[in-house]
Amino acid sequence: MNSARSVSLIIGALLILLGVFMLAPMLTDFVTGSDEWRSFATASALTLFAGAILMLVARGGQLHMNLRAAFILTTVSWVVMAAFATLPFMLSQTPLSFADAYFETMSGLTTTGSTVMSGLDDLPKGILLWRAILQWLGGIGIIVIAMAVLPMLRVGGMQLFRAEWFEPMGKILPRAQAIAIGIGAAYLGLTILCAGVYWMLGISAFDAICLSMTTLATGGFANSDASFAAYAHGGADIAANIFMVLGALPFAIYILAARGNPAALFKNAQVRGFLILLLVLIIGVTIYLVMAGENYSENALRLAAFNVISMVTGTGYAFGDFQLWAPALGPLFFVLMFVGGCAGSMSGGIKIFRFQVAIEGLRAFVRRMASPHLVSPLRYDGVPLPQSALFSVYDFFFVYFACFALAGLALSFAGLDTATALSSAATAMGNVGPGLGDVVGPAGNFSSLPDFAKWVLSLTMLVGRLELFTVLVLFTPRFWVS
Repeated sequence: MNSARSVSLIIGALLILLGVFMLAPMLTDFVTGSDEWRSFATASALTLFAGAILMLVARGGQLHMNLRAAFILTTVSWVVMAAFATLPFMLSQTPLSFADAYFETMSGLTTTGSTVMSGLDDLPKGILLWRAILQWLGGIGIIVIAMAVLPMLRVGGMQLFRAEWFEPMGKILPRAQAIAIGIGAAYLGLTILCAGVYWMLGISAFDAICLSMTTLATGGFANSDASFAAYAHGGADIAANIFMVLGALPFAIYILAARGNPAALFKNAQVRGFLILLLVLIIGVTIYLVMAGENYSENALRLAAFNVISMVTGTGYAFGDFQLWAPALGPLFFVLMFVGGCAGSMSGGIKIFRFQVAIEGLRAFVRRMASPHLVSPLRYDGVPLPQSALFSVYDFFFVYFACFALAGLALSFAGLDTATALSSAATAMGNVGPGLGDVVGPAGNFSSLPDFAKWVLSLTMLVGRLELFTVLVLFTPRFWVS
């Protein structure tokens, strides 16, 4: 009962926060003369009322959070937040259906960036700002979960980072609250810096603010149907590359750097692996574009860098339709949808550290085959790698691709062709944004998909964002009776 009160209290507080953030697009529409401000006012009032009710229900008694409640809270908070975040879309003068609105808000909160909306260049500014706010809130929300909840739940090898994140910072910032404030300050500071850089490079103040929120969150929502191609002038795409990478690095490292340990950024194994991977991919795609045709040779490095970084970090900004450049890029970017950035970052996907751990385990297996009596302890980033973490990572890979296959199969049953079904499932699992093909590719969107497909993708986005097991365990009978 005390755990239920805790869940109710926290979800109520999150809804109140969401309702308060709705006031920003309400004021934006009011100032710019759009009648859409009434939609946000109504949505905010309903959300604040629901949040207050949940907090009142939790009043009295001792609050307690056990492991089961942590699993429930992690998933239910995302589901409930997405449900209330649909209100501005559904109450607007050009309302979305509930399926479309929920898809859009889940895509925003999970920082996926897939969209069912078109005509973005002509939409009221309040709606555009709300989409950006959803991704910004989702970005900081996943950081809290990744750092505070997932290591405790021992999900997908995340227990490796409990000591790595909390022990060094604990010597500097002794309380969890101070750590959360430090990460929030880093997130806000980088967002403001990004907005300022965009503005100085010629992007309007409003677009700069919206883009900065979706760039740092590695979300990918833009205020134009052309995505980032509408703003890629004066070096804005280069700035976006930098901030997308910053959003895909572990935010805990920024605290250590700010507190006098800047070398921590490059001592981290997954950071080094992530940056090396980006460098290799950018060089490879650049060479391929130069060799593929003279149409792309002049801007080959620029196109390669932006699109590789956008796909690997899971941001999903489009800068041209890479499917039209060269035949091999479609399959390559399909594979990159699964990669993701670093653990403890805004990025989705499998995460670099899991590939590193899996490769280390495979190398040890091969060594033992050649020398059965060889004793070779596993290590990751200079510390012993427990077998439990290794098996947890392997479990994660199996379940990840099983969920991807099931989602792709479900989408095929919904009538989608193979390329659309598989790429939609991959982009939803990896929280990337665009898929492949004419329908959901960089030049399209998800509006034409049947409602069943949108609900499948909404669930897939949630499962992928919350590291699979956090959601899937709720569907096991033993979880509820143990």
